[in-house]
Amino acid sequence: MIQALRQTVTFDEFIERYPEHSEVRYELHQGVIVEMPKPKGPHSFVAGFTVAELNFEIRRLGVPYAIPKECIVRSADRDSAYEPDAIVLDKQAIVNETRWEKSSVIENGASIKLIVEVVSTNWRDDYFKKFADYEALGIQEYWIVDYAGLGGRRFVGNPKQPTLVVCALVDGEYEMQAFRENDRILSPTFPELTLTASQISAAQS
Repeated sequence: MIQALRQTVTFDEFIERYPEHSEVRYELHQGVIVEMPKPKGPHSFVAGFTVAELNFEIRRLGVPYAIPKECIVRSADRDSAYEPDAIVLDKQAIVNETRWEKSSVIENGASIKLIVEVVSTNWRDDYFKKFADYEALGIQEYWIVDYAGLGGRRFVGNPKQPTLVVCALVDGEYEMQAFRENDRILSPTFPELTLTASQISAAQS
């Protein structure tokens, strides 16, 4: 279960307090520091597989993108900070990130080509809270990887089933497209990607 520490802090205070070598992940949700549950095995397999596949595509294309091991994304209103399961950064845009070298903080949506969240039991964070904040920050592409079909039926169908939702920014708003089973994932950032929803879901075991 997620445990929230009650005191309200600013983004700057959150960054200052964040332990440099902590084994526990923390996020800032509307000014409240939240201790995130450690990802379970299947979650870690899915996240790792997704990162590997995206890295293969980056190398194949020879584009100036990179996937860092750790990264903190600050929301546009500065009230929240997230550690995504995967993030593809534009290395050429990092020069505009004043906190990157010392704190691994990304504050500009233009620096992010693609951001990925693997859904856990707190699925509303990914489908609502992070969806809204990533959209407001202007992140061009956001994947919601619901490998276990945990989200609401409006997102994963009825009966529920594993689903990957690609959110693509169009005129400042996300357009959502759901992919299931053998659907090939259509990514605006990686249009030649030959990855299916079932391949990602199968990585959990």
